[in-house]
Amino acid sequence: MDTTSYSRRSLHPTGRILTARIVRLMDGYPREVRVGQPILVVVLAAAGVAGLLARLVRALLSAGSGSGRRSFKDLKKGPEYLVTPIRLRDDGGRLYEVELHGHLPQSALHPADHVQLTLREQGDPDLAPKIERIVNLTTGQLLRPRTATMWSHLGPPLLLQAVLGVLVLASVAACAAVV
Repeated sequence: MDTTSYSRRSLHPTGRILTARIVRLMDGYPREVRVGQPILVVVLAAAGVAGLLARLVRALLSAGSGSGRRSFKDLKKGPEYLVTPIRLRDDGGRLYEVELHGHLPQSALHPADHVQLTLREQGDPDLAPKIERIVNLTTGQLLRPRTATMWSHLGPPLLLQAVLGVLVLASVAACAAVV
């Protein structure tokens, strides 16, 4: 059955829970996670304090080659995640479209599977609701799609460096207050 003819008549579900059958898993496309500039500046400033201390130690010990630090522009761009539009048909014959953000195992969803979706509206009313949780009633699987976050994009090394920088600044401030 050709489902492309239904593209003009698909609806965005208004409820939080939708129970329906999968009609079609459409081709996915990448979308970026937005990274807030104020948060990025605070993390980079705190990491810079620890970075300066690390460079000073490396210079004193002659240990070093340069670091592989990413640029501000690269960090601000944010990570990309996969968005897969999914068409569903409920028991009343209405066709709905929702978005799956992130990745699932390849065998998790198939056309004709009976699913119960927990949905969340996105900020833009033109975008279909985002799937938060999937209960595949055909196979009995509970699925949660996972996407990259701003924190995973920045990475543990930079975040640990930022925490160390905050601790150094707090120590300096405490010592200055005592003196």
